[in-house]
Amino acid sequence: MELEKFYYDNKIVKNFAYATILWGVVGMTVGLLAALQLVWPVFNLDLAYTSFGRIRPLHTNAVIFAFVGNGIFTGLYYSLQRLCKARMFSDTLSSINFWGWQLIIVAAAVTLPLGITTSKEYAELEWPIDIAVALIWVVFGINMFGTILRRREKHLYVAIWFYIATFVTVAVLHIVNSVELPVSLFKSYPVYAGVQDALVQWWYGHNAVAFFLTTPYLGLMYYFVPKAANRPVYSYRLSIIHFWALIFIYIWAGPHHLLYTSLPDWAQSLGVVFSIMLIAPSWGGMINGLLTLRGAWDRVRDSIVLKFLVVAVTAYGMATFEGPMLSLKNVNAISHFTDWTIAHVHVGALGWNGFLTFGMLYWLLPRIFNTQLHSQKLASFHFWIGTLGILFYAIPMYWAGFTQSLMWKEFTEDGFLRYPNFLETVTQILPMYKLRVLGGVLYLTGVIVMVYNLIKTVKSGQLVADEAAEAPAMPVAIHNPGEGWHRKLERRPVQMLVGSLIVILIGGVVELVPTFLIKSNIPTISSVKPYTPLELEGRDIYVREGCYTCHSQMIRPFRSETERYGEYSKAGEFVYDHPFQWGSKRTGPDLHRVGGKYPDSWHFNHMEDPTTMSPGSIMPAYPWLIDDALDISNTPGKIRAMQTLGVPYPEGYDQKAVDDLKAQAEKIAANLAGDGIEVMSDREIVALIAYLQRLGTDIKANVKTASN
Repeated sequence: MELEKFYYDNKIVKNFAYATILWGVVGMTVGLLAALQLVWPVFNLDLAYTSFGRIRPLHTNAVIFAFVGNGIFTGLYYSLQRLCKARMFSDTLSSINFWGWQLIIVAAAVTLPLGITTSKEYAELEWPIDIAVALIWVVFGINMFGTILRRREKHLYVAIWFYIATFVTVAVLHIVNSVELPVSLFKSYPVYAGVQDALVQWWYGHNAVAFFLTTPYLGLMYYFVPKAANRPVYSYRLSIIHFWALIFIYIWAGPHHLLYTSLPDWAQSLGVVFSIMLIAPSWGGMINGLLTLRGAWDRVRDSIVLKFLVVAVTAYGMATFEGPMLSLKNVNAISHFTDWTIAHVHVGALGWNGFLTFGMLYWLLPRIFNTQLHSQKLASFHFWIGTLGILFYAIPMYWAGFTQSLMWKEFTEDGFLRYPNFLETVTQILPMYKLRVLGGVLYLTGVIVMVYNLIKTVKSGQLVADEAAEAPAMPVAIHNPGEGWHRKLERRPVQMLVGSLIVILIGGVVELVPTFLIKSNIPTISSVKPYTPLELEGRDIYVREGCYTCHSQMIRPFRSETERYGEYSKAGEFVYDHPFQWGSKRTGPDLHRVGGKYPDSWHFNHMEDPTTMSPGSIMPAYPWLIDDALDISNTPGKIRAMQTLGVPYPEGYDQKAVDDLKAQAEKIAANLAGDGIEVMSDREIVALIAYLQRLGTDIKANVKTASN
């Protein structure tokens, strides 16, 4: 059979590999800064752009979409060409994919510290950037499918199945969750509100973990583990079960992030059931990866690449056992809002994504530069110090999470909260936060050593930009009566894409549609009214400053929470919340019933210097809110946007909204003046106080005071 000659494009692989390394260092450095801020607030620098509320989403986006995202493209562009025996479909599309993705990352790195955010976790970027993400993702998809369609291999290898599912599912998730109504170039409101917004967000948020941090990396696992071990995948049949069961079940699990909230019970229960079922396919994949190394454990001892890959797959197994366990209601009642969740997430991020990426880079870069790794000893040092970093990060965070939950829930013999002051739980876990900083330093040190090692490696070789290859043309498909259904499907990538789309849509449709169409799922409360214009502006400031990263607005129906915060939260209270602000972590107390608890002067002093109201607080100060004038140029437009979204402001109210805003601001300024605080009524702090004083006041409740 005549062989066709062609060339693999290694230049695009190199570009994505370099970007992976660069953004990995940036994202982890920002994460270390955030960890320092939670121990020593001085690291907030009293600047808006470096405050924890703005830095934290910058860290998560940099690690997820910059480091891991570029890692996905690195491994996929390298492996796909070789699995298809074809060069990428278009060098131009490859270049657009690369530079477009880097521009998106830069846009995120600029806008998030500026407070330009939607506040939706892992989806904080504003609408122009969301559109850019969708466009670049389509470019990537065309390039990937064009390559698959002109492949010289008849069957699609298992890694490609996961690449296909990643592309189609991420597209669906991103588009559905990012439907927003723009107010200006840098401001929009999601079309969903309250409970519906929470469900859509965590349907997206959990599956962003599933289909951005997991399925593409499983594809990389199925390629690089066999390559590094020089052995075939353990079980083809287990691969089939792993793939289809995983993508079908995963999409249902999002509601387990919202247990004991105002989400309808039926949706919570679906999330729990499918989360427990996830153990089977997840561990099936882990077992398939580890058993690929059967008979090759001596190679693991001698290969630094395999060491990284084995720990990565093991971390995947640990995280995918813990995730279903955390979805059990009795366990979730302990873990939710605590640092246990932070530990769980970072076992996956540092172990699974981080170590698999490092192993891939150590294997791949010497090959495309036709050289040897500069130093096996430095790589080994990276492995061990990185492993220690994970342990010093995760174990203290587990301990902190258990401590938080136990202290929050403990009562005295007389039936009172033993720790009514929330700050007591914060100061108790500061030693664990310091150990987390040490873990971050160790892990980042390993990454910096890797950077040096790879730079020396690259300099010792020369990039094989166009790597020569040859393979026979793909033979014409011949019907084989004995061929199984899946082998037939593997010859048909379009059908596999459509099948994957159908499988992932089932769970999404079943969970989302009833919540939107059946009114009884979200009962209304007649006393709940829209926010006043000043409160709406204050809410936007609250979102801008990232207050949701430390404070929840969701009181669960536990005695410990109702005693501490007041009446539990009702679904109907959030019908005008675009976006919802339930939060996912309590570094500070819940704020859903904070309205009316304290005078305006308390909130002013608390924002100016938190330690004056709460000695020992780790909350940063917000002096710029006192200095900066409130921008009301978009207030009428925001009112019109809310009306479009169904918020029942009177017709034509946008024309008088500014007057009402100023009148309410004057009252708050007068209240502050009565307490000896002179501040102009047009300052941002006044709007924020208006919003905080509104929280939880729409329904009559026995609200109890809780110190910050």
